Amino acid sequence: MNYGKRLIGILAALALCAPAFADDLQGPGDAASPSFADNDSNASGIDSERHDGADLDLNEAHGDDRQDEHRGVTMIKIIGFNDFHGTLLSPGNFPVQPGGSGTATISKPAGGVDFMAGWVNKLKSQNPNHVVVSAGDLIGASPLISAFFHDEGTIETMNRLGLEFNAVGNHEFDEGKAELMRMQNGGCHSTDVNSCKGLAVGTPVPFEGAKFKFLSANVVDTASGRTLFPSYAIKRFNGKRVAFIGMTLKDTPSIVTPAGVAGLTFNDEAGAVNALIPQLKKRGVKAIVVLIHQGGFQGSAQPNFINDCSAALQDPTTSPIKGIVSRLDDAVDLVISGHTHTGFICHLPNKADRVIPVTQASAFGRVLTDIDMTLDNRTGDVTGIVANNVTVDRTDPAVTADASIASIVAGYNTLVSPLANQIIGTIIAALPNTANAAGEMEAGDLIADAQLAATQPAQFGAAEIALMNAGGVRNPGFNTANATYPHAVTYQEAFTVQPFGNSLVTMTLTAQQLKEVLEQQFPGSNCVLPSGAINVQTVQRVMQPSSGLNYAWSTTGSPCAKVVNVTVNGTPIVSNGTVLNPTATFRVTVNNFMATGGDNFTVLTQGLNRLGGAQDIDALLAYMANFKAPNAPYDPTAASLNKPRIIKLP
Repeated sequence: MNYGKRLIGILAALALCAPAFADDLQGPGDAASPSFADNDSNASGIDSERHDGADLDLNEAHGDDRQDEHRGVTMIKIIGFNDFHGTLLSPGNFPVQPGGSGTATISKPAGGVDFMAGWVNKLKSQNPNHVVVSAGDLIGASPLISAFFHDEGTIETMNRLGLEFNAVGNHEFDEGKAELMRMQNGGCHSTDVNSCKGLAVGTPVPFEGAKFKFLSANVVDTASGRTLFPSYAIKRFNGKRVAFIGMTLKDTPSIVTPAGVAGLTFNDEAGAVNALIPQLKKRGVKAIVVLIHQGGFQGSAQPNFINDCSAALQDPTTSPIKGIVSRLDDAVDLVISGHTHTGFICHLPNKADRVIPVTQASAFGRVLTDIDMTLDNRTGDVTGIVANNVTVDRTDPAVTADASIASIVAGYNTLVSPLANQIIGTIIAALPNTANAAGEMEAGDLIADAQLAATQPAQFGAAEIALMNAGGVRNPGFNTANATYPHAVTYQEAFTVQPFGNSLVTMTLTAQQLKEVLEQQFPGSNCVLPSGAINVQTVQRVMQPSSGLNYAWSTTGSPCAKVVNVTVNGTPIVSNGTVLNPTATFRVTVNNFMATGGDNFTVLTQGLNRLGGAQDIDALLAYMANFKAPNAPYDPTAASLNKPRIIKLP
């Protein structure tokens, strides 16, 4: 149906919405439920039914489910967000658009989980029928205040914010399956003393675990054939059941270190959703929301702020969510997305060519999606949805920060401050993680140089060049808001850019392999490289080269033939697309994520004579010590840095 035509009816119904007499949360009691293909088991999102010889104990709280037929509809409010990434403190300013879509924006301090909770409370107060959901990457790639304590503070504050369902994203798997299960179930880390700090911050000891449900309909434990977490959960509003299906992007194995996804299978997103529809219908569910950690980007046309949908996410390469939605069963009413760290409110066609709302709320707790959904009291069907992204404005006088959450954050901040505030070096100018037209970024160059310096000594690998994956250079780079230059870089700022704790690996590659791994930076359409390796890259992922490696690539070159010229320490390796001495060898440093084929750089798995090295953050600290007073600051324009390192040709 056309949801836009229902707007007037929805607004009128707001005054008539019946209260939710109980938050009737329904979902499996054990963390491992059958895969989406096991429809007969009917285990995902089920209350107290037997499957595989086990009873599910949900401890459901059944309230007064009386329906008020005279009121006609039930209004519910869904409060959504995505890609929080453990950002407990405000990450800085974010635009607010007080005049609505297409009007001028003003910059305001935004985010911080204390004010995020305040905004959630404000939205909840508008309707007693409410639910708070997340579309993944709640944890992982987090600032030091969360990551140093294995993101326990994020889980604890989200418990108190009132989060109910989180569709696990790729970064939830950064520390592996067992650690993710600990996030759900609680308990102290097996080896790290920086776990279970509740006595210092005012939370229970041992770590309490998530009071909300992790959902993963398409992530299957290959040994058991069961989903790692429940596929879906159901919440009742005035007797009407609303299902929330949680999804992780199927490409997770290509962007997470293999150890993090070992023993798991990531199935097709649309297929997993569609397979669940029959059992949800059997349970009388008429309203279905998909929480999916996959997304897209608006086009360049204006307006394209957080409540717009420029070009309707047309580019399939950068907006895979559009293709997923186009294959969804018509029973799905709403999609709340994540992963791409952008904001939009779109209406995209599903399998039946019916348009449904698809939303995303930027990232880092700076934006919430406020969604009003109308349910028909007689049938339980969705009759209207209105969605609006709102900035978590810390200056809004109508919003009060949550004091208990602020106290927890302050406790963790006190614990980590001695380390966080250490000065590691000085830079003479900002080094952002935004790439130029060729794909080179100032922050990426610095990190690649640090990794080369750490592995150049013979005993540490005898590296000649280093390559850094661009996705591992996190926002905002070495570009702290309101900094003056020269700027003294702190450990916390460095950790924000390099939060993964990857270790360095130095390997031997031939000149042919080096050329081929550079080809794998560009979409390959499954073209076959001379070595027989297949280029399965689907998006452009330009690596950041260290000093000593220079190359040029062509925008019009064919897949597997885009790299035109390559030099290593001034010596030509590739000329006009031809490898001059294919068997010549070079020592190349990458991180362990890339070394095992991450980001689809599969040629790197062929590297020989591997030697493990320091952690990436330690390499960065050691390198930056060269630019600590009384030494001169790091200057990105210095001739010795051999820039530009990447050239884009027509």
